[in-house]
Amino acid sequence: MNVVVVDDAQVNLVLMSALLGKLPDVESTCFLSPSEALEHCTREDPDLVIVDYMMPDMDGIEFIRRFRSNLARTQTPLLMVTADHEREVRYRALESGANDFLTKPVDRVEFTSRVRNMLSLRRSQVVLANHARVLAEEVRRATAEIFERERETLNKLARAAEFRDPETGAHILRMAHFSALIAREMGLDADMEEALLIAAPMHDVGKLGTPDHILLKPGRLDPDEFEIMKQHATIGHEILKDSASPYMQLAATIALSHHEKFDGSGYPKGLAGDAIPLVGRIVAVADVFDALTSSRPYKQAWEVGRARDFLADGRGRHFDPACVDAMLGRWDEVQDIRARFQDDD
Repeated sequence: MNVVVVDDAQVNLVLMSALLGKLPDVESTCFLSPSEALEHCTREDPDLVIVDYMMPDMDGIEFIRRFRSNLARTQTPLLMVTADHEREVRYRALESGANDFLTKPVDRVEFTSRVRNMLSLRRSQVVLANHARVLAEEVRRATAEIFERERETLNKLARAAEFRDPETGAHILRMAHFSALIAREMGLDADMEEALLIAAPMHDVGKLGTPDHILLKPGRLDPDEFEIMKQHATIGHEILKDSASPYMQLAATIALSHHEKFDGSGYPKGLAGDAIPLVGRIVAVADVFDALTSSRPYKQAWEVGRARDFLADGRGRHFDPACVDAMLGRWDEVQDIRARFQDDD
């Protein structure tokens, strides 16, 4: 334990340093100048400070005020040395943050007892602080493990849907990164970006409930078949909605809303404008763009320029204009994502 002693009288410093030296596991650092002591206490973290009241330039109460103004030193035990009759000084010292007092002339027994008490308090503080740090680390680790389990579950659900769908895993990665890119350009925070990266791949998980003869049909669906295909939005929402995980809940919202259109002509609810959840509006742009520019068993991939024109033409009708503008405004990064996540042959 390190004790800082501040007194303008050298003889007092020698006496207190000698008494501290007799205590086990205690080292002392002595200062004649309170300014130098404050500077030292800013750099170092003392376990106890003993300060005299009567000092030139800066008295003990001013020293305490400045010492306590450092937020990292608000709990450090502090003893003030005063004359026994200086009751008003003691009151002011307590108000300023002193923990206890030593009476002049310093009595060896009183000094040793009060120092032991203060250092015992300090040891308890250190134990509690260390315990709090350990608990915080355990909570952080447990939270990270829960997050990884949630992410693994979402990834497995996405993979399950992928095995039934002619769309590829690269499509899921691209549209998730497009979604995060749009969110970033629209000024959403980093947490929402991360959440979209995790949840957006779940947008078509409801296709697990779509019959194969419709899901894998190589040609255009007839009206009855399309009505069945549209049910995947509601099915995906039903699969995901009751989870306690915020990522699952976000994925449920995306699954239900990413086929809505800005003019109200989409499905399953025919929502329009801001009534469509923002994440659904974002994913709609990302998903359609990548679907258009990807090959499928039933269609050829569009040229990127043609798909870009489709987004621009759909502003205010199919798509939220702000989401389209956000994606087109980061076009170089869109191309980087396409290059990074390519379909297998």
